[in-house]
Amino acid sequence: MSTGTVMIRPEHAESDGTPLMWWLNTSRRWTQPRPINVYVIEHERGLVLFDTGQDRASVTEPDYFPSGFAGHIYRRLARFEIAPHETLTRRLERLGCDIADVRVVVLSHLHQDHIGGLPELAHAKIIVHPADWSEIHRRFAAENGFLTRHIDLPELEWEFISPSPVDDPALAPFTAAHDLFGDGTLTLVHTPGHTPGSMSLLARQAGMPPLLFVGDLTYDRFRLDAEKLPGVGHRRRLLASTRAVNEFARRNPGSTVLAAHDPGAAAALSAAMGQTVVS
Repeated sequence: MSTGTVMIRPEHAESDGTPLMWWLNTSRRWTQPRPINVYVIEHERGLVLFDTGQDRASVTEPDYFPSGFAGHIYRRLARFEIAPHETLTRRLERLGCDIADVRVVVLSHLHQDHIGGLPELAHAKIIVHPADWSEIHRRFAAENGFLTRHIDLPELEWEFISPSPVDDPALAPFTAAHDLFGDGTLTLVHTPGHTPGSMSLLARQAGMPPLLFVGDLTYDRFRLDAEKLPGVGHRRRLLASTRAVNEFARRNPGSTVLAAHDPGAAAALSAAMGQTVVS
């Protein structure tokens, strides 16, 4: 499901080799609106979310974003459209779900359009990689994409998970992982690059193709396949993670890779699930 839409710079979706601060300040173009996807997984222990979308307060409250130079960065970086019915709670209701039934939330990383639903999730366990948690407490965190005051909320229950070494041929080429429930259905792998702690979530169930949720590792599957990297992140790590995801997909024919802002994600998920997906 999608909690609104976002327009970004073309150089954000696909790097042309110019430095981030150059294209951020000189680009005059925006992409077409892209979804802000949240993935909802039904597990016997309760609902699991992969990411939480963008907070509607970001388009209704003038002081949601910082002022000064940091504010300038956010104004240049993205434009959001979020209707009243596109909050996390309302979107879950459309699926026939109650947000109170969410037990676990996995955050691919801690950028604003992935943490927007946190104020609605004080009852759930929030999982993040410790490398991203470290980023929110560094100097100039806001300038680097981390809005600490919207993340480090006192009412939230956090769990910091760093995937551990594993020897599992079914996960190759990934050599480190974390099994969320110990049943093999939901497995976290570290895919750094967009941020130091970016993680992807592998969902596996008998009779279904593997689903790999990759956050902002890519902005659509076609760019991923062609190893065309986003303009935000550490290029070498992005490339290594991209190649690992592509190798996993090659080893697992029929697997579906789902990104946070891929306009084709809903259709790809519908095809994989054999049913219509709410977008």
